[in-house]
Amino acid sequence: MTKTTGASLVCCLGEVTDPRKPSNGTLHDFLEILVIAISAVLSDCDTIEDMAEWGRTKEAWLREFLVLKNGIPSEKTFLRIFQALDPKQFEAAFRRWVAGVVGALRGVVAVDGKTVRGSGSGGESAIHMVSAFATELGVVLGQEKVASKSNEITAIPELLKALYINGLLVSIDAMGCQKSFARQITDQGGDYLLAVKDNQPTLLEAIKTEFIDQYQSEAVDRNRQVLASHGRVVGQIASVLPAAGVVNLADWPKCKAIGLVDSLRTVGDKESDLERRYYISSRELTAEHLATAVRAHWGIENRLHWVLDVSFGEDASTVRKDNAPQNCSLLKKIVLNLLRLDTTDKTKRSLRMKRKRAAWDDDIRARILGLTRR
Repeated sequence: MTKTTGASLVCCLGEVTDPRKPSNGTLHDFLEILVIAISAVLSDCDTIEDMAEWGRTKEAWLREFLVLKNGIPSEKTFLRIFQALDPKQFEAAFRRWVAGVVGALRGVVAVDGKTVRGSGSGGESAIHMVSAFATELGVVLGQEKVASKSNEITAIPELLKALYINGLLVSIDAMGCQKSFARQITDQGGDYLLAVKDNQPTLLEAIKTEFIDQYQSEAVDRNRQVLASHGRVVGQIASVLPAAGVVNLADWPKCKAIGLVDSLRTVGDKESDLERRYYISSRELTAEHLATAVRAHWGIENRLHWVLDVSFGEDASTVRKDNAPQNCSLLKKIVLNLLRLDTTDKTKRSLRMKRKRAAWDDDIRARILGLTRR
């Protein structure tokens, strides 16, 4: 990441409206509050309490960049801000920043949801966020909250609408295997890779039958791989056939390929049951390309969801009221992107260790944030 990347984030955040009423006699500059919060999360702080305490501890450093007319905001002020902050505006600013710094994307955009488990209490359900993840860069492109008493099917179209997906392959798990999603993705100039399960029984049966009928046919393109990592061995066979005559193009626009991926995992001396998954795609994929895209999609689990839980303590967060859970989730994704886009760090340190280094070293923190001294 260059200095401009962090600075452009501050510019985009400057377009977000302060949710407070001026008549209430606000003591602290809204943009400065956001900068302190992001600096604190970058510096290994996972809670609102941490933010306020970190700000007080690093006040002298913060004053090199910020005015801080009335000092550091209290914990209650941080909490009130994130409860009241319009998440739509905050996320729009986030998307503008990401679009400006990542440039032309390639590869797979994985769309998947995650429940922020600590955000539920007193009979209220925990919030569920759907994220779009650029698998090649490892950065979040956007997020959308699932409406209460609804599911990902209502959130995914809103998230896709806000993204520029022209030329990209958008992968979604089985819940996202919807005819309207396939049409929306192709209408926006993208291609889809959709997992097919029992929620589309007619389509699933047609694909299963075709692979059985064509099992010994030379028309089947196959790719076999054995992958070993962290004591786990995964054997995978990906197979691809043309969609013509199998998939109804009136329902699934521009569908060109059907796919089958068989996987078997071995950890130590324990072998899993065979896992069989079916796919449709509007892109003419080879079996090798299908295998690569499927692995890329599941990267959202260990490169985003797992990182948010383990490195950023998202599930342990007890922020529950109003817009605070959604906004705090985005804060963590902003920092994750800042770290992943930091091209000046050539090491293979974990994100956890990179946050600790930003906490320990004022120069590293200032460089990642792109802050300039007053």
